[in-house]
Amino acid sequence: MILDTNALSAYADADPAILDPVRKAAVVSLPVIVLGEYRLGIQESRHRAQYEAWLDEWIARTIILPVDMETARFYASIGFDLKKRGKPIPANDLWISALCLQHKMPLLSRDHHFDVIPTLRRISW
Repeated sequence: MILDTNALSAYADADPAILDPVRKAAVVSLPVIVLGEYRLGIQESRHRAQYEAWLDEWIARTIILPVDMETARFYASIGFDLKKRGKPIPANDLWISALCLQHKMPLLSRDHHFDVIPTLRRISW
């Protein structure tokens, strides 16, 4: 399972509703894009040091998914299809979607705009 930024945030805050889906996942992966979004988000947090320490510990036990040439192919294919259908999504979410399809993994997210990608399986909590 791949975590979106809102899932990572909920997990960091120990949201009880998200704990079960994450624990049941055979593999939990984090796109480097999500890592960047999360780090950006905690820059202004008054709990920044706490979140950074938690994140450093957590990512040591997690698979970080980088963007590579194959990801770029998925990105272009998904982006072209969505543009053609008039259903674009934010660029970072397009990269996250590409990683999901590339690695054949579902996405844990509350963002419904991922549902416009027919071959992407989104799980909510």
